[in-house]
Amino acid sequence: MRLIFAANLISMIGSGMNSAGVTWYVLQKTHSEMALGTLLMLQTIPTLLMLPLTGVVIDRQDRRQLLMGLDAVRGLLILVVAVLAYRGTVALWQVYLMNILVAAGFWMFWPTITALIQELTPDSQFVHSNSFLLAGVQSGWLVAGAIVGFVYNKIGLAGVLFIDFASYVLSFTCYLFVRKGRHTVTLAEETIVHESAVAKFFHEMKEGIAYIRLRPRLLLLGIAWALFIGGMLTQGVITAPFSDRLLKSGAVGYGWLNAGWAIGACLGAVYTPASIRGTGHRRAVGVSMAVMGFGLISLPFLGTHLHGTVAISAAYAVSVALAICVSVYALMGCSRALGGVAITSTMMDLVPKHFMGRVQNTFYFLGTLLQLVCSFAVGTVSHTKGLTEGFAIVGGMYLLACLAGSWPIKQSLLEQQEATAAEA
Repeated sequence: MRLIFAANLISMIGSGMNSAGVTWYVLQKTHSEMALGTLLMLQTIPTLLMLPLTGVVIDRQDRRQLLMGLDAVRGLLILVVAVLAYRGTVALWQVYLMNILVAAGFWMFWPTITALIQELTPDSQFVHSNSFLLAGVQSGWLVAGAIVGFVYNKIGLAGVLFIDFASYVLSFTCYLFVRKGRHTVTLAEETIVHESAVAKFFHEMKEGIAYIRLRPRLLLLGIAWALFIGGMLTQGVITAPFSDRLLKSGAVGYGWLNAGWAIGACLGAVYTPASIRGTGHRRAVGVSMAVMGFGLISLPFLGTHLHGTVAISAAYAVSVALAICVSVYALMGCSRALGGVAITSTMMDLVPKHFMGRVQNTFYFLGTLLQLVCSFAVGTVSHTKGLTEGFAIVGGMYLLACLAGSWPIKQSLLEQQEATAAEA
């Protein structure tokens, strides 16, 4: 498990730098939030095509080997574009294509590693494992967000991508030593004879959807998860323009905002297990999503109406607006940790290991579909109307997640029977 957490920390440093660097590169080249919205929207097309199919693959193949393959392919793609950027011949469409393919790999990678964590973790330790996983991910984003904002002007897109490639090499090496041989989860006994492997594949895919449909509690939790995912991804459309247009802080401000979010998430991962024990999973989801929603809605007002500077040192000062907004991002990062761990841990409790890939991918599909619609909408609204309206849309997604995740609902008879069997 330590190797998995180390691999994620290393990988997310590179991936976070890649995401922030590409976002800033596109904004500099186009000066348009609509371009950022289009970039996020295009990322979802291959993802939407893959997600309904890859859940079965995750449940049937060795998850460690899948992670290694995904790291290898994404690393090579990034290396090619890094070389083009270093030579000064990279085109904007090539950056878009790289980002689309890497994003498609990410959406197979994340449910795979979550399923692997569930596979390797004792049932009583799900919250702690998810907290450690999130701490590694957000620590990587913390380093990445801080680094990119302060060094992008010196190393450029090429330097950022070379660092990302190196992180994939190290991550691949960590997964190589997690365990040996091929391992798959234990399957329930197969009672149906299928005409072909394709027929069996689609039967198993439909099984995942049927599993969710018969469990209302799981369905509501999954809807909250999809809204949470869609909101976080769409948020990337507005953070860079917020720093550039409202805070007037440029790439450095963008780095501070990303660092604030990541610091909050890292600190949140530390207290999350105790918080969930004290409040319960459902209340943790509701409170965290509400804080994120109202926090986002308040940011344009804070960025516009706060004035003055705060001295960090004798030679460096930041605006009051930036300092307060970074604090709000840190608070939202804490809530992201609490809500994310509460949702994924509850999902691990509710879903058996041999269904985890399919169930996750169903909700990731819904979250990605939301991103497809909302990223373009938020980019268009932010560019034509204003960032206040764009922030309100994303904040509203988190508030809807609050309602879905905290809505009181009785367990179905099937869920009660499964809970009784698990306790026995």
